[in-house]
Amino acid sequence: MSAYPEVGEQLPDFALALSEGGTVTRADLAGGKAVLYFYPRDDTPGCTTEAKDFTALLPRFRASGTRVIGISKDSADKHRKFAAKHDLAVELATDAEEGGLSDALGVWGEKQLYGKRFMGMIRATYLVDAEGRIARIWPRVKVAGHAAEVLAAAEAL
Repeated sequence: MSAYPEVGEQLPDFALALSEGGTVTRADLAGGKAVLYFYPRDDTPGCTTEAKDFTALLPRFRASGTRVIGISKDSADKHRKFAAKHDLAVELATDAEEGGLSDALGVWGEKQLYGKRFMGMIRATYLVDAEGRIARIWPRVKVAGHAAEVLAAAEAL
């Protein structure tokens, strides 16, 4: 895993496919705050809980001028099925390319589960300010209470 960028650094350029069509780029986020939360895989227990928690708080994120985007390597089709199954309202984006945003932000790396090592998405969240700078980083997130903590930081920004 590469190192996480520093708070205050500009978010790197990117273009991610959105599950409902189109793309989102760094330029699309300009002028508003954004939460980019990276998660391993659609429809797994922790990822589902995290997406539901962000969805439940989405009206407050929007009221604070903050866009919330969940990002994994899953396809747009898989994201759509995940969102429909769990009534998710957060935007879901695909970072499927090698050398993509997850690589640039240090969240694609080696993981270990049951003694096996593999490459995967490390659960992490970035809060980006209206100027496109990284305002806060939550590396290696624990799901319980995380969305509420991110909301508090977004509201304070």
